[in-house]
Amino acid sequence: MIVEIVILAMIAAFLGLRLYSVLGERAEHEEESVPHRFDANDDDRPSQVAPKSGSQPVSPIRPQPRLNGMIPAVERGIRDISAADPSFDITMFLKGAKGAYRMVLDAFWKGDLATLKELCDDDVYAGFAAAIDAREAAGHTLDNKLIRIEEDKIHSATLDGSMARVAVLFVADIAAVTRDKDGNVIAGSLDDAVESRDVWTFSRNISSSGPDWLLDETDEG
Repeated sequence: MIVEIVILAMIAAFLGLRLYSVLGERAEHEEESVPHRFDANDDDRPSQVAPKSGSQPVSPIRPQPRLNGMIPAVERGIRDISAADPSFDITMFLKGAKGAYRMVLDAFWKGDLATLKELCDDDVYAGFAAAIDAREAAGHTLDNKLIRIEEDKIHSATLDGSMARVAVLFVADIAAVTRDKDGNVIAGSLDDAVESRDVWTFSRNISSSGPDWLLDETDEG
């Protein structure tokens, strides 16, 4: 009886070792990285063109930005700007435009002319400055707050010579309050955000060494 138990134990141990060996090998294979659908492949990377003998090296071909969902006129404008200015990146542009939208609104509400001067062209700056002067003359202050930006998308894009202009539609929730010289609320409420739809156009001379885009037009969306 004891001998039979020992033999069965040895058989069980042997089978256990074999099972562990098989599962261990399978686990090692399963832990190997598997390409995902959205991993970049060779077709997505910039291609390097081999230079002809005696010629200058050719720069890598810069991939065009992904423009799915844009109307043809907007897509054409973006591609024109990208072709003329290799540094232009639509994703980074939109990120910067959102930042500028926040900064300009905040500066206008606070009456920060120095910041507005840096971010706007002369005409837009003059309009903001006049509105701030009128507000201060009336003894009014703004207690506004940008709650969130619900949407930001390219509204139009053009390249006229070396001047690139890109308009962005911003859909945002803004809580707006106007106070008199004594701090009393005379308009608006911080408890109720109002949807604002603005089309802001940014421009840049792509022949300029400066990378900055300036706000050169504001309109309602």
